[in-house]
This record gives sequence, structure tokens and C-alpha cells, in this order.
Amino acid sequence: MLLKYFYDQKLAHASYLVGCQRAKAAVIVDPGRDIEQYLEMADREGLKITAVAETHIHADYVSGARELADRVGAKLYVSDEGPAEWKYLYLDDYDHQLMHDGDHFMIGNIKFDVLHTPGHTPESISFMLTDQGGGANKPMGIFTGDFVFVGSIGRPDLLEEAAGLMGTAEPGARDLFKSAERFKSLPDYLQVWPAHGAGSACGKGLGAIPSSTVGYEKLFNPALQFTDEEEFVKYILSDQPEAPKYFAVMKHVNKAGPTILGEGHHHEMLELSRLNEALTSGTVIDLTPSPQFAKGHVAGTINIPIGMLATQAGWLVDYDKPTYLICEPRELEEAARVLHKIGVEEIIGGFDASEVKSSGKANEKYISGTPAELSSAIQSGEVKLIDVRSNDEWNEGHIEQAEHRFLGRLPNHLDDLPHDETLIVHCRSGARSAIAASVLQAAGFKNVVNLTGGYTAWKAEDLASTKA
Repeated sequence: MLLKYFYDQKLAHASYLVGCQRAKAAVIVDPGRDIEQYLEMADREGLKITAVAETHIHADYVSGARELADRVGAKLYVSDEGPAEWKYLYLDDYDHQLMHDGDHFMIGNIKFDVLHTPGHTPESISFMLTDQGGGANKPMGIFTGDFVFVGSIGRPDLLEEAAGLMGTAEPGARDLFKSAERFKSLPDYLQVWPAHGAGSACGKGLGAIPSSTVGYEKLFNPALQFTDEEEFVKYILSDQPEAPKYFAVMKHVNKAGPTILGEGHHHEMLELSRLNEALTSGTVIDLTPSPQFAKGHVAGTINIPIGMLATQAGWLVDYDKPTYLICEPRELEEAARVLHKIGVEEIIGGFDASEVKSSGKANEKYISGTPAELSSAIQSGEVKLIDVRSNDEWNEGHIEQAEHRFLGRLPNHLDDLPHDETLIVHCRSGARSAIAASVLQAAGFKNVVNLTGGYTAWKAEDLASTKA
């Protein structure tokens, strides 16, 4: 048996290739949309990808299951558990098998037993792996998807928080408690292979270690220490990270079937003459580093440096409009690949950042200031201070004069903010608030200032703060 681990740092997403070397066949578990990595690995190992196994309809990235089925004819093994509204809709076009609790399938000599483990989502299943060609004929490990992570457990409130299915969080939490009890009955020696690591919004407090064991998680995973259902429900529904609004889009995309990108999918650099049309019809994202963007940019663009695309674009891009990029030509395909992973489909192309700068169109600016330079105006109330950090960060401590407007939801609160006052924005370090400054300027706010160094610099200056 061969087991290969793939990790997308931008999305904190883990996927796996499991191959039977005797049968020269492989299955991909919870694939991401960038399927070339799996095809290259299979080819390197002399395997053919014959199947895809998916633990649930994912909400935080576009699945690569359909792309693999379309490209190489992989058979789809997917859940048929849960209510009617959470069934896959595109399967009739592909070879597939609907899986229920107690079912199994084989890849050569490797057996995958299906466990229904609802809670994170109603249809969630886990796959327990046994290498029947290995001699022991006992389960080796379990692919838990978004059910059990290293040091955490999947959140049950996403359907309510992100998809708007009200009244699903508490029943999901109770299902999750029962699933957790079932997990704790599994052999301690089983390896645990989850679909996410630290940084994912699919749970709270995820560990950065790639894998674990059932026994270790039973001892040290905070969510598995509860024996009382009511206490568990209270714990699991509290203090979860903000659910990105694009999660609802992902649920629909992965349920209905993602667009097939196809082999050789690529994007083009555009003539600068199309920039005005882009600003009118779509979202224009400038990937320029924020300090350079602040010194000169095209009015109406939003600034998301390429390293922050995966975490911020899903909040700020209008999925109903085309997307354009201002970037260096070498950045275009990587940026588009990241955006495709979170379901931004209509990417028209890119404008060369150097051409934009030399054209004279990049003539809008915003200023930045240190806590020492801005504290007097902030504390006297001469300006309006906007804190764009998360709820957890705000609750841990904030500047007394600040108003909380989480960056991801800032576009929803623009009507609450005055156009005739100076707006100072801040986050922890100044990176997210730089994005916020661009969002405000694109919406027509003229007097915008970014607090250099953010809350960290404010505290380092020993300036006053408070707690929620």
C-alpha cells in the first residue's frame, strides 16, 4: 500500500492518495481542485487513479472530484446519507457509487469501510482503511474529513452561519456528540487522517500536526473530553471563528457540480484599454503589496496581496460579477488558481501592474500613521477608528474609541460609516486594515488612514485599551 499526503497551505486543506501497488490503482480522498498534483504523483508511482472518495459536500474549497471523474474517468464514492437537500446533483454523468453506513469498497487489496459521522454536516461520512494485502487484516487508520481534526472537531454551525439554514446548528451539535462517542469506541491504534489543519474555519483550535491517532485524540482533544451532551453542545457552539460568506457558495457549487476547468486551462493578460470596462462591470483586485498600493493605485480597485487571496477574496469578491486582476504577468496563473479553488469562476484576465503604474491611472493614495502619530486624534474623538479584526481578537482587547467592523463583513456596513469624517482603520499588524482601506476607498470614502503596526504596535506603545 502507498499513502501520499497533500497539503494546500493557503486553504489549510489536506488530501490523500492511497494506492494499491499490486493492482497499480489509486484513490484520491477529498481532492482539491488542482488535480495536476495527484496525476503527477500517480504517474511517478506507476499508478492509475481509478477512484475518488469524498467525506462530505465541502464548504471551504471547490472539490476536485468532478474534475478527476471527467479527466481520467475516476469512479466517485460519495455519501448518500443525510436529508434530500444535501445530495449530489451531478453524479448521473459519471461512474459513481452512493455510500451508506456499513458499506465498503475496494481499491485492489485495500478496503474502505464507511462510517456515517454526521454533525459537521448531515451527510458526513468517514472511511476506515484496511490493507488486506498487508498481513494484519486489521484497520490501519481512518479518513475523518471535517469530522475529527488533530486537536479539534468539526463545527456544526456552518449550515446555519454560512448557508443560512436556520435551526440546524443545535441538532448538528447533538449529532456530532453521538458521532464523537462512536469515534471514541474505535481502536486506540488507528491513525487519524483529517481533511484540514491549523488555519481552517471548519473548526476551532485545529492543530498543525498532519495526523494523529484515535488514542491520542481521546486523551488530548478538548472536544472529546465531554461525556455530558448538554455541556458538549454548549462548548461546540461557542467561540467558533467567523464563517466566511463564500462557504454558502461552495456548498452549492460542490453539490451541483463545479465547472470543469479542463487540461491546459489558462488566463490572458489584457490590454489596458479594457480597465475602465473592468471597473464598471466587475471586481478589480490589485495584487500589489500594500505599501506600494497605498502610494498609488487605480480608484475603484481593492487591494489583496497575493499571499492573502485565499483567506480574504472569498469575503470581498462579488461572485455574481467577473473578476479582473492587476498583477505581474508571472503572478496571473497562480492567483487565478487560488481564486478558482474558492469558486471564483469568471476570471477574465489580468492587467500588467507595471503598465498600470506607468499609465498615470494609479493616482489615488491613502496615508498611514503610527500609533504615536495618531493616538491623540483617536483618543480625542477627532477621527473615527474602525477595528477590522475578528470577534475573538476584539474580545481579547481593543482600543476604547474603536468601532468593530470585521473586515469580511465591512462591505455590508458601509452605509453605517460617515463620508465626511477621517476613518482610521486597524487590525493586529496593519495587513488586513490595508485591505480595508482599499475597500473603503473603492466605495467612495476619501479620508482613509491605515494604522501602521495595528493593535500590536498600539500595545507596544503602552497606549490604553479595554476588553469586551
